[in-house]
Amino acid sequence: MLRALLIFIILFQATRMAALPVVVADSLSRLPLPGAPVYDRKGTLIGLSDDYGHLPELSADDFPVKLRYMGFKDKFAGSDEGDTIFMSDNAILLRELVVDSKQRKLLHMIAYVREFSTLSSYADTVFLFREKMVDYMLAPDEKMRFKGWRQPRVLTSKSYYRFTNFWGLDSVSDRCNHHFSWTDWAGIAPDVTLPAPFLEGEKKFVRRGKYSPAETWNLGDGCVNVEIDALADSAARKWVPGLAFFFRDDVDFQRLRVNYDYDYVAGETLTALDLNGYSVDIESTGRGHCMFMFNRANVPFSVTSRADITILSKDFVTQKEARKWEKLKLDEASFAIYEPADAPELEPAVLSLIARVNAIDHESTRLDFVADRRLAGRRNIKVNAGKLVLRRFKEMFGIDNIAANIKWQKQWRNFRRMQVKLNRAMADSVPARW
Repeated sequence: MLRALLIFIILFQATRMAALPVVVADSLSRLPLPGAPVYDRKGTLIGLSDDYGHLPELSADDFPVKLRYMGFKDKFAGSDEGDTIFMSDNAILLRELVVDSKQRKLLHMIAYVREFSTLSSYADTVFLFREKMVDYMLAPDEKMRFKGWRQPRVLTSKSYYRFTNFWGLDSVSDRCNHHFSWTDWAGIAPDVTLPAPFLEGEKKFVRRGKYSPAETWNLGDGCVNVEIDALADSAARKWVPGLAFFFRDDVDFQRLRVNYDYDYVAGETLTALDLNGYSVDIESTGRGHCMFMFNRANVPFSVTSRADITILSKDFVTQKEARKWEKLKLDEASFAIYEPADAPELEPAVLSLIARVNAIDHESTRLDFVADRRLAGRRNIKVNAGKLVLRRFKEMFGIDNIAANIKWQKQWRNFRRMQVKLNRAMADSVPARW
C-alpha cells in the first residue's frame, strides 16, 4: 500500500511539473526572458522560451536542462527547480575606451562569433558550427565620405560541417559548396533613442507589433537588453537593415529575432559604444537563391541560423587608419581566433564534430581523389600547320569564342538535365517521413 502511495505521489509531481508552465526570468528584475534557448541533458536544443518567458513542454528525460541568454550566465536546472528559473547577469567588462584626438572619428570594433546553422530538406541535412573573428568600422555620421561597414567582415574563421542523409549516414568536412548562413547579414544596429517609459524610470517596456511584441526592453543596473522580433511589424526591421532586401525575395521567414545587450548606458540614446554583444536567431524556408544539387526537384528546404557575437575591443581610429583596415589583405593564417574567457562550454555533439573534422587527413584525401577529366582538363591534340593558321584566323574574328560558349552552354544543359533526373530518381526511392 505504501509503495503504491509513493508511486502515485511521484506520478502526481511529474504530471504537475508537465502541466505547470516553467518561466525563465532575470534574477534581479524578476522580469521574464523571451527567446531563451533550452537544451536537454544531451545538449540537444529543445526550443525557445515564448514572449512571456514560458519554456517549451519538458519531460522527465530532458532534465537537467541548460538555458542560455545573451548577457546572462548559463543556467542548469533540475526537475525540482520550481515554476520559475532565474538567470544571473553576466557583465562583460571591456577595456577603457580612450579618445586621444579629435581626428579619431571612426569606431573600429573586433568581435568573436559562434554560429550554429542548419540547411535541411526532407531527406538531407547539413549542420554547421563555425567560430570566427569579425570586425566593424562605424562612421559617426552620413556626411563623412568614408562609410565603413556595419555588417561583420570576416577576418578569420574555422568551419565544421556534418552532412546527414535520410538513413542517418553522415560525413564531416571543413568546407561546403553551399553558403546558407544568415548571421553575416545581421550587423550593428543603428543608434536608437530610449523609449519614454525608460526615461521616466520604468524597468520594462514592450512595444507591440500587429500580432505580437516587436520590441521588449529590459533595464538593469546601468545595462539595457532589447529583444527584437523583426517579423512583428515593419518598424522593427530598422534593427536589421542588412536583411531588408530578403523580405522582397522568395524567402519565407518563420522566425527572425535579434537580442542586443548594452552596458554603461549614459544619456537617452543607445549607440555602438554601449554595445557588449548581440545574438541572432533566424529560421526560414528558402535562402534567397536556388541551392542547386542540394534539394530534390520541387522540394523546399529550410535554413536555421543562430549566433552569439561578443564584442572584444573598441578603438577610435582616423580616416587614414580606417582606409588601411579597409584595404587590409585578409590572410586568415595571420589572424588567430580569440575565444572570450567567459564563453559557455560547447555541447558534446559539437565537440564531437570538431574532433572528427580535426582528425581528417587532407593530404591522403587529396591523393586518393580521382578527378573528373571533363572538369580537370582536356587531352592534348596535335595540330598541323594548316589547322593552326585556321585557328588563328578564327580567333581574329571571335569565332572560336562563340563556338566555345555555345558548346559550354550545351554541356551545362545536359549536365543539369542529368542531375535533375538523378535527383528525382533518388526522391522516388526514399520513403516519405510523414
